Amino acid sequence: MLRCRDFRLMFTPEGMFPHDALHAFTPSAANWSLAFLLDAAWWDGLILGLEGVAGIMLAAGFQTRLAVIIAWVALVSVVRRTAPATNAGDLWLATLLLWGGFLPLGSRWSLDAARRHQPCPGSHLSVASVALTLQILVVYLAAGLSKCNATWLSGTAVRDALSVHDHGTPLGAWLVQLPAVAKLAGVAVLSLELAGPVLFLLLPWPRLRGAIALSFLTFHGLVGLLMSVGLFAAIGIAAWLALVPGVVWDQLSRLMPTRRSTAAFARARNAPARGAFCGALKAAANAACVGLLVLAAADATVRLLPWQPPLPAAIQTAIDLACLRQDWEMFGTVPQQEQWTYARGLLADGSEVDLLRDGQPLERERPGGGFTSLPHHRWHKLLWVLPKPPMRVFSPSIASALAADWNANHPPEKQLRRLEICFARLTATSSSGVTEPGVLHELVVATWPPRNATGAGNLDRWLDEHGE
Repeated sequence: MLRCRDFRLMFTPEGMFPHDALHAFTPSAANWSLAFLLDAAWWDGLILGLEGVAGIMLAAGFQTRLAVIIAWVALVSVVRRTAPATNAGDLWLATLLLWGGFLPLGSRWSLDAARRHQPCPGSHLSVASVALTLQILVVYLAAGLSKCNATWLSGTAVRDALSVHDHGTPLGAWLVQLPAVAKLAGVAVLSLELAGPVLFLLLPWPRLRGAIALSFLTFHGLVGLLMSVGLFAAIGIAAWLALVPGVVWDQLSRLMPTRRSTAAFARARNAPARGAFCGALKAAANAACVGLLVLAAADATVRLLPWQPPLPAAIQTAIDLACLRQDWEMFGTVPQQEQWTYARGLLADGSEVDLLRDGQPLERERPGGGFTSLPHHRWHKLLWVLPKPPMRVFSPSIASALAADWNANHPPEKQLRRLEICFARLTATSSSGVTEPGVLHELVVATWPPRNATGAGNLDRWLDEHGE
């Protein structure tokens, strides 16, 4: 539903991410997506709708295993169709759905369970449950190891990350104004991410493991309040609900009426052929899950190593096919800097507006609200990474799509004549323990009408804008 806000700009052939640019960005044949089968708006809308239907089925627990499979295929397709606006939460959700396809997610509190009337324990142990547990824990371990530096221990990393010119919300930026609060938050996050996963694996007592799960649930709740990271916080909460000890769910289940169907058990006992088929299917699923777990472990292990040796091409292809990339070094390095972006639009009446902020008067330096003044997090993510060289393949289509969208919704006197999308970075320098403003770097990352590779057209643009 949230993605529908930008459907025309982010999904259609005339939008910001045309298929040829996506294929140039990730040329691997393993980068599959149903969206790549047909380049049409109605087809992209169908895939997005399929993801929504799968979500409704999952929420109700109706045909749960089929719903998980559909959700995974649709999610991966949507994520790769909008790769520049994809964040770590999207990829994490894809891995959770992949392991969820091997788990009995519909065994309780679902339409499937109500239909079967069969009791089910609150805990589940299998290859898939081990894989899901490790998948969740490795996210924090990798993120914690990447944060083992002086900026996190001193609190400067928290302060800078929670700035509205980085990933903070106004509440987060206000909260860390006190150095003591920032330092305490840095130590707390680092301790939780490093110690939490290890203790969760080693401690045998459900109550203590439940306390660790509650700590991470609280952590993600705070992330959702203090940081602009899209759905990452909600996905983290959903992940940790799966790791809440079974005794908790057992106690909750006792408060709910249950029925047992002896007829169902009788039918199960009188169907040996069906039992043999299900046993073979389960063995095949376990084998597939083991193979996927090995791939995920290999990718995660390599990325945790300091030298990061390359994996064989066949393994990398298999990892991409399963969408199991394990890039979790989030916020490991937070430079002392402020960053912002704006889209300078020159209109036919001579006025200058910011197309990224709904046509508000242009602010070139530190736009009010920073990245939080952009429409939402996906725009934040897109414009955050656009200055990187691999992303520049999308610059022409992003600028032209924004220009077309503006002109389609404004009268002749407000038509767009020129557009420049700029990214600015104000670095900070430290001397004698005092942080001082440094150098302002500004980069034009996209233009409309487009400039060619040699810069032709720049002089004409300058003369035209200055009335020469």
